Amino acid sequence: MIADDGRQAMGATGWDYVTPYRGSVEATLEALHEQVFQELYGDGEEYGDRAALYADESMAESGTHSILDVHRIVDAPAGPGRGDWDHYTLRPLRPERLVHHFGTEEPTPQQFEDAMARAKDSSSPRSRRSRRSRRAEDMTLIGEQELRWTGHYVLLHTHGEATHVGFFGISGD
Repeated sequence: MIADDGRQAMGATGWDYVTPYRGSVEATLEALHEQVFQELYGDGEEYGDRAALYADESMAESGTHSILDVHRIVDAPAGPGRGDWDHYTLRPLRPERLVHHFGTEEPTPQQFEDAMARAKDSSSPRSRRSRRSRRAEDMTLIGEQELRWTGHYVLLHTHGEATHVGFFGISGD
């Protein structure tokens, strides 16, 4: 299920998705890429397939403002700070940040959706002032995303079994 298609004319856009787990995060991302491509460009008028989309130089600069803008899974969480991020990648959220946001290292799909809703609510204009004064440890789930053209993923569980993946990030220009 797509939470926000993120299409916007100018500026970076945050996006998030919850989708069924397909046995690996890579296979899950591939299936989600195909689903989102079909939803955004499925009529074939603009791009016949994702290869044509990625070959478009203007798309490389402006992006799709969706998960289509990140292409590769990196298995290791990024350390604090920005030093080890590569553009166009998705990384797992660090275990201590999972516990911070969800109270467990195995959050459920509902916990992920609730955390995203809280994060979106806290990004409203009325709460921006208070957000500036928060310490980094207290940031919302969306606040974990530091760099454009990257994202995070969270393996989501139902009754102790991985059933979904939550993806979130920022892309577009």
